Amino acid sequence: MAKMLIFCGSDDPQKAFPPFMLGSGALAVEMELTLFFTMSGLNIIKKGGAEKIKLSGAPKSLPEFIKVLQDGGAKFIACSAAFPIVGVTKDDFIEGVEFGGVATFVSDAEEADVVLTF
Repeated sequence: MAKMLIFCGSDDPQKAFPPFMLGSGALAVEMELTLFFTMSGLNIIKKGGAEKIKLSGAPKSLPEFIKVLQDGGAKFIACSAAFPIVGVTKDDFIEGVEFGGVATFVSDAEEADVVLTF
């Protein structure tokens, strides 16, 4: 099975939505999908965070996209190395989020067939 890794480094709506749109496509063609969140991108997977990020004309809201991807088996990883920089802890995130650092991303990137950065 082909693997896609998406680096989510921003909560700007123009950068926050594409990983979920492309991720939905990856799951539709039965790719293994991992999203790695860091810096302001961590806000997407914080409790209540996705609800605050809106993009006019998007086919779904971020909370809806999160559910679609999680239901489809996508893995969400929060970058623990960024926690002290942005002032969060493991307790701040939605259910189902895993935690890893730089080595996790690098290892996953080495194994991925496709790596996208937003």
